[in-house]
Amino acid sequence: MSQAGKKRSSSVAHQSTSGPGKKAKGPAGVDSFDASAHMVSGSNAKLMGSGFVSSAFLGDQLNDLHGTSGDMMIDLKHQAAGDGFGSIGPFGVESSSGQAATANLSRRKQTPAQPVKRPIIKAFREKPKLPDNFEERTWEKLKEAVTAIHQKQSVSCSLEELYRAVEDLCVHRMAPNLYRRLQQECECHISAKLRGLLGQSPDPVVFLTHVDSAWQDHCNQMLMIRSIALYLDRTYVLQNSSVRSLWDMGLQLFRKHLASCPEVEKKTVKGLLRLIERERLGETVDRPLLKNLLRMFGALGIYTESFERPFLEETAEFYAAEGTRFMQQTDVPDYLKHVETRLHEENERCLQYLDLATRKPLIAVAEKQLLERHTAATLEKGFRQLMDANRVADLGRMYSLFMRVNALDLLKQAFSQYVKQMGQELVMDEEKEKDMVSYLLDLKARLDTIREESFQNQEVFANTLKDAFEHVVNLRQNRPAELIAKFIDAKLRAGNKGTSEEELEAVLDKVLVLFRFIQGKDVFEAFYKKDLAKRLLLGKSASIDAEKSMISKLKTECGSQFTNKLEGMFKDIDLSKDIIDSFRQSAQARTKLPSGIEMNVHVLTTGYWPTYPPMEVKLPHELNVYQDIFKEFYLSKHSGRRLMWQNSLGHCVLKADFPKGKKELSVSLFQTVVLMLFNDEDRLSYQEIKDATGIEDRELRRTLQSLACAKIRVLQKFPKGRDVEDDDVFSFNEDFTASLFRIKVNAIQLKETVEENTSTTERVFQDRQYQLKFPLKPADLKKRIESLIDREYLERDKSNAQKYNYLA
Repeated sequence: MSQAGKKRSSSVAHQSTSGPGKKAKGPAGVDSFDASAHMVSGSNAKLMGSGFVSSAFLGDQLNDLHGTSGDMMIDLKHQAAGDGFGSIGPFGVESSSGQAATANLSRRKQTPAQPVKRPIIKAFREKPKLPDNFEERTWEKLKEAVTAIHQKQSVSCSLEELYRAVEDLCVHRMAPNLYRRLQQECECHISAKLRGLLGQSPDPVVFLTHVDSAWQDHCNQMLMIRSIALYLDRTYVLQNSSVRSLWDMGLQLFRKHLASCPEVEKKTVKGLLRLIERERLGETVDRPLLKNLLRMFGALGIYTESFERPFLEETAEFYAAEGTRFMQQTDVPDYLKHVETRLHEENERCLQYLDLATRKPLIAVAEKQLLERHTAATLEKGFRQLMDANRVADLGRMYSLFMRVNALDLLKQAFSQYVKQMGQELVMDEEKEKDMVSYLLDLKARLDTIREESFQNQEVFANTLKDAFEHVVNLRQNRPAELIAKFIDAKLRAGNKGTSEEELEAVLDKVLVLFRFIQGKDVFEAFYKKDLAKRLLLGKSASIDAEKSMISKLKTECGSQFTNKLEGMFKDIDLSKDIIDSFRQSAQARTKLPSGIEMNVHVLTTGYWPTYPPMEVKLPHELNVYQDIFKEFYLSKHSGRRLMWQNSLGHCVLKADFPKGKKELSVSLFQTVVLMLFNDEDRLSYQEIKDATGIEDRELRRTLQSLACAKIRVLQKFPKGRDVEDDDVFSFNEDFTASLFRIKVNAIQLKETVEENTSTTERVFQDRQYQLKFPLKPADLKKRIESLIDREYLERDKSNAQKYNYLA
């Protein structure tokens, strides 16, 4: 590139750099540097690139071009100094010091300015030619370097020199041959390397280390070769879309020769599977080794076909055997924990060394073998035990796992079946009727906790619980409704000590949930109204506010029509207080009432209150006089009305003078009538008492039993016994004693008999005749149809006896 013996022409060599050069990223994360040098001579310009450019290197190039570059640089300095720009350093123009600048300025003022001499750039007289065998000699240099890299030996030439060699070949359009020769060299080396693995260790796990070593060597060597031939990669490869990059070419060659050695690939996959199986069995394995080899399969593009498919097949076999074995050996809670742990391990395995795309099919395989195949067996073997033991956490784990395999329908069915079985055991057991409502409330509270905490408060399970409980509560058509009414009566009745208003409200709210499940709400209404009447009339209500709160709750649930009569009962009680106050201030009361007696009367509206059978009794003269005077007063105020006395609901407080002290006895009206007979007689037979009181036989026997056979014995019975017979004789008990002054003789709220319950149920059935929606027994329906036929509202179809025609 120099012209010897010619007249030296002026030329300029200019280096343009930017820091260390442009930084480029290789395929494996290796940093490489690109710098450019521009050489201008005359009108010819060439783009020269070098990975490592130095000032000494530039000096050599300039010497090659002109031979006397030192003189040229001196001339440039002289011209620059003459112009007052300071000295030129190796990296450009360097400014002079402050004193030199001042001296130059003064010199300019004293001497006139000289014209600037500019360097003249001329072209070469003859075009430069490449040396003979330039391509072969350059390739031999590169081949020697590639061979040294493959053999892990030091390269004799500098990387800068090798880079420039590649660049020179590319600039002179020799890139295709260079690419082909590099590919041949790499292919020979890779082929020999993989064939060398055929005779390695027979142990697949140990064999993996040799494969990993070969792969790591390949990656490092290709990175080194690529850094040397980076100019080839960035020019020739980029300009030809059909040509692979050097890195991709290396991968293609590795993949090609690995496929030609199926034993190596098969043995590698076998070793990987063996290593993963050992890890599943609890052994510690070399995870980095697994990660490197699986990344190799991914980089070669054979991960899915060569590894993932057999891996998933072996995973299915492994967990199929393990699932069957564990289901036989462990209980359900431990099995669910094991499944949860296994799924977590497989997820971690994907994060650590498997390809992330494997996660979905891998988890699906594990879920199918460990869960989906055993859902029915899991429910059958342990669901009831978990429910009975209230294992909230284990049930929550079951819910989460079943949700993963879309088996919540099976869990929902098992939940519904469990609720129905447990409820049926409670509702159909007549021996537990007394506590049935309490048991149902406890069961409902426990199931609600499981639904909220274990089943994540899902609406589908809430509906399942609702449907199952509704089925349970209505297994016995009317009895649960009756018992719920009785339960509320017990809670609202006076005598519930230690229960605050807040606790009472909470209990009523819980009972209201059971009330919602009742289909025959009219049965509940009938019994609730009967019990409410007793509480109001006998003053046995624990709290009027609680009573009204319960009415308000029922009104919210069923509407105002449902509670209209119940609200009317409270109105009657309030009006009765005003009526009795007015009566006591009337002239009849002040002038006609017998002395020593104080009577309180409740005036009840017939339509609001339960229907009570009339019971006749011969009242003492004083009470008859009182009733007649009150009746006269009331009818004088309310003409057209009719009063009918309900003797079965009356109660009195008697003052008794016993030899051992005076007492006050709180008794029913019937008890009062019987006791007052003993003011005139010491001993009376059963028949004499019956004739004197006129009380119905069954009621009289219960009354005498409460006075002479119970815990508080105001009378004595001869002979002694619990039952009252026709020939029994009764006398006043002169030896009676008690610590309290006022004594309650329990005879008012007697236990309901079968006849009373039947009567209440029959009244409900009569009311249902005019309703459209209610639970009905087939026999009752047939009765109503026959009644409508008799009254000529319906007729049987002549052609089909199963059909009925309406008669207009």
